[in-house]
Parts: sequence; structure tokens; C-alpha cells
Amino acid sequence: MSVTPSAPYLRRITPAGWAVTAWLAGLAFTFLLRVRLPGQERADILAGVAFLRWDGLTLLALATALAVRGGALLARRPAAALRHLLAAAVVGTTPLSVTAIPLAQYLAVDVALYVVAASRPAREANRALLLALGVLVAYLAVRLLSGWSVGTTGALAVGLTAAVAWLLGRFERQSRTHAEETRVQAAERAAERAVAAERLRVAREMHDTVAHSIGIVALQAGAARRVITTQPDAARQALAEIETASRDTLAGLRRMVGALRTPDTGPEPPASGEPHGAGHPGLPDMPGLAALDRLTALTAAAGVHVAVRRTGASRPLPPDLDLSAFRLVQEAVTNVVRHSGADSCTVTVDHRDPASLTVTVEDPGPRPGRERARTGGGSGHGLIGMRERVGLLHGRFEAGPRPTGGFRVTARLPVPSPSTSPSPPPATPRPGATTP
Repeated sequence: MSVTPSAPYLRRITPAGWAVTAWLAGLAFTFLLRVRLPGQERADILAGVAFLRWDGLTLLALATALAVRGGALLARRPAAALRHLLAAAVVGTTPLSVTAIPLAQYLAVDVALYVVAASRPAREANRALLLALGVLVAYLAVRLLSGWSVGTTGALAVGLTAAVAWLLGRFERQSRTHAEETRVQAAERAAERAVAAERLRVAREMHDTVAHSIGIVALQAGAARRVITTQPDAARQALAEIETASRDTLAGLRRMVGALRTPDTGPEPPASGEPHGAGHPGLPDMPGLAALDRLTALTAAAGVHVAVRRTGASRPLPPDLDLSAFRLVQEAVTNVVRHSGADSCTVTVDHRDPASLTVTVEDPGPRPGRERARTGGGSGHGLIGMRERVGLLHGRFEAGPRPTGGFRVTARLPVPSPSTSPSPPPATPRPGATTP
């Protein structure tokens, strides 16, 4: 986890830059306290004997080198960086002739504690805090064992400042973790809603398809009943149409009803807010690939030219498959209009494989000045819905940028062969009945 300031003008400074800046600021403050500034009768703190001698300046230079090295390690090895900064604080305090490590020499350590607490796991952050406080205690202990005076209150103030920096870092980490978890959960809920909405939409369309087929069956059955004695050929034709419609409907139900029965899926409204059975304005309620020409006319009115190419000999498709293929093309073309910035796209319907139907929608990319954000890799809600629809039909779905620019959506839908349609069980004759 990276740690950067929230203010935009401060984001250019890395944690290493903050640590080195804090050390140099503390060093400058240390010098200012020990020299008489204009308007002062004397310096605030009397300089130690070694402060301005060669040995004192050498120790300060060594401490600065340790601090710079620690700052360089802060992003990659924060534990090692903290040790370098603690060593710099101890070495830099030695020529000052003070009774405890001053706050000015611990500012860089506070920055390192914040970075470690904000970017590392809790165990490593706890060790860093204990090490920083332990150095303060050890410095006082050495002075006590040597018989020198100690600045206990000053050390307590420095330790409290270090603890506050550590707490701020932990708060920053918890805030970022919570924000990331909230973002992931929101994305998962949005994806679940998109999938549920698409399943419900497919279920409604399947219901309409079945209702349409059953209506045909009812009409043909009524006609057959009326003419069965007077026009047996017409009755036989009506029964054949009833058989065909029933088998097609049953095949569609077998392909989809199992996938649509998911537990704990409430009756959520579709994400687009369309009413039951509604489609694109100007399109029939139950469109199929035959309505592609009407879709291209409507899309041209929106400023995008759609070219439809058909390869292979057209063939009749099951109603659910025909409807799903059209919905996939409609959604992909809608994405081109809304998100691509392109002024044209190509729809390819491939019938060459007798076992499958392949539909492809691709655009050349945005025109200059019309670049828009497009969700790639299948993470957008529209792509999620298309992927779910293809999955319900046990097909294969691909979506992504084209090598030459633009975007391509491809769906391969298996087409059941007539031999896979369920056959009705043979009728069992009643006792005494004559078999024709």
C-alpha cells in the first residue's frame, strides 16, 4: 500500500523526501537554538563543547548521511529505514550535550513511524513503535548508568509525539482498507445486480416466447378439433405444426430453465428500468435477427452507421436463441453508440457452422475529438449482462480491444440439431382399442 498525501500539490513528495526534509528541518532548528539571532541577547540553548568542533560536526555529518540512507530505504525496506533513522537520531544527539534525545532529532523517525504504520501489517507496525520507544528508554538508561543527568520529561514528550505519529499512520491504513473493502463490495453488489437483472430479463423474454408458442398451439388445436372429421388433411397439418412448436419450445426451456432457477434471487427490476416485455422503441416486442435491419435504421438516426454482414445460408433458429442473438447485437451496438465515440460499426452473423451461430460486433475506434471512456475486459455492466446471457445458452463470449484499434464483441451460441429435440412418448393403446 502506497502512502501519499491527500493534497494534490504534496503528492509529488515521496516518503523518503518527507523523512529527509524532516531531518534537515530538525538539524536547522537545532542550529538556530544554539546561536544568537537578531533581537536576542543570547541563544536559547547554550551550545555544547563539541557542537562546533570538528568532532561534533563530523558526528552531525555522519548522522545526516544515516538519515539520507534511511530515507532512501523507506519505500522498499521500511524496517531497515527506521533503524537508520534511529541511529541518526542517537548520533546526531551526541554532540549536543543534552540530557535526552530532542524532538528535532526525532522528526524523521516520526515520519518513518507514520509510513510504517500506514503501509505495513499490524505486527511490523507494532515492532516499529516498540523499537522507537525502546531507543528513547535505552538512551536514558545509558546516561543513568554512566551517572549523568537525564531529561525524563523531554523523553516522554518525544515518545508521545512518536506514538501520535504511529496512531495517525494506523488510522490512515484502516481508512484505506475500509475504503477498498467498500469499493470491492459495491462493485460485487453492482455486478450481482447486473447479473440478476439480466437473468430476470431473459426469464421474462422466455416467458413471452413460451406464451407465444402456446398461443399458436391453442389456435392450431382448436382448428384441428373443428375440421378433424371433415378435413383430415388440414387437421393433420395443424397437428404437425403443434408438434413442431411444442418441440421448439420444450428445447428452449430445457436449455434455460435450469440456469434461471437460482436461489435467493429476488424480483429485482431490470437495471435499465424497462417495463415488462418492452424493447427498443420502434422494434417488435419479441425481435429476432430478422429485425437487424430495423435496428440499423434506428442506430443510424443516433449518428452511428451499422453495416450488417451475413455469412452462410440463413436457417430457422429456435425462438429463444434467435431472441438472445438479437439482444446481444442490440446491447453491443448500444455500447458503441454510448461509449466508443465511433461513427460506424460492423455486425457479422455467421451461419457457416451448422452446430453454432456466431455474432460479432466491432467498431474501428473513436473519431478524433470523440474519445470516451470504455470499460474493457468484461467488467462493465453491459458486458456482464451479455456474458451472462451467453452463459445461460452454454455459449462462448469474448470482448476486448482490437489489435488495430476499436473494440470487438463476439458471441458463439450452440444451435441444437433437430435430432436433439425431445420426442413425445409413444401412446399406450387402451384395452380393446384398434391400432390404425
